Amino acid sequence: MANENYSLHGFIITGFDHLQNQKLLGFLILITYMLILLGNGINLCIILTDRHLHKPMYILICNLAVIDIMFSSSCSTTMISVLLTEIKTISYYSCISSMFFYHLGDITVCMALTLMAIDRLIAIRLPLRYYSIVTNSRTCFLIFLTWLIGFTVIGFLASVVESVPYCHQPVIKYVFCDHPSLIRAACVDPEPYFFIPVMISLWMLCGQFPFIMCTYAVLAYSVTKLSNNSSKKQMISTCSSHLVVLFSYYAPKLVSILLTRIGVVLNLTERNAVLIVASLIPPLINPTVYCTRTKEIRKRLADVFLHKKIVPHHLKVISIALFS
Repeated sequence: MANENYSLHGFIITGFDHLQNQKLLGFLILITYMLILLGNGINLCIILTDRHLHKPMYILICNLAVIDIMFSSSCSTTMISVLLTEIKTISYYSCISSMFFYHLGDITVCMALTLMAIDRLIAIRLPLRYYSIVTNSRTCFLIFLTWLIGFTVIGFLASVVESVPYCHQPVIKYVFCDHPSLIRAACVDPEPYFFIPVMISLWMLCGQFPFIMCTYAVLAYSVTKLSNNSSKKQMISTCSSHLVVLFSYYAPKLVSILLTRIGVVLNLTERNAVLIVASLIPPLINPTVYCTRTKEIRKRLADVFLHKKIVPHHLKVISIALFS
């Protein structure tokens, strides 16, 4: 196989070559990545260690946190390595595995957001039957099903990438390993290989996204019918948190498509910028939103800070104000 001959040499990543302040960008990505790990790690620890939070909605938040860590790690580690160590070569199998987990995260986060939208829809439309319909076991099964779908689809994509030949030392003009960059680095006509990724993107943007928006339209209508102001405020707060997470994920994709549709051609630098934003900002926003907007997680976080004496006594008043 041609790719076996070049596996030892790996891929050369040149997406950052034109930048002057590579170290600065590398440190910014490193700090962002550390914040992603910290925020999602806090969410996971709080939910996993508090039995009162072992409920379907929090299981879904845990699932999203795991996906965010995997998704950001698959691309951040490569970018940090290239920018800070100036080692531009990544081994063949490291690149393939990075591509696999990057696209696995991309497809599973889409399905995770769909599950969260359905969960909120049932909670508001059928509140009395919610805990009989949405159980922990059913939630875990649906999460397992989304991961199984993701592994199957992306596993097939990875097998296609492994089968393409490389006629020379492959060069990736982008900032990390993903499916398009690996295909464009091969000595094949790339267009036929983009059919399946395009179908996946259409499924996410024209199938999943409109469905999620329809569920939230129904939720918005249902919230207006609530007579209890306290319940109405709680539902609005919960749904608004989910919408922030939803748009942080879909906004870069929609903007990129919109610019393309109106005839704006992005150069390589602009494409890489959109790719970095789409890969790092959603995993950074998600734990922040759930820590600050979800009452139970916020309360648990406040308890940790105040009761474990992590902050000095004279700062407790400020902490209570922030977390309440």
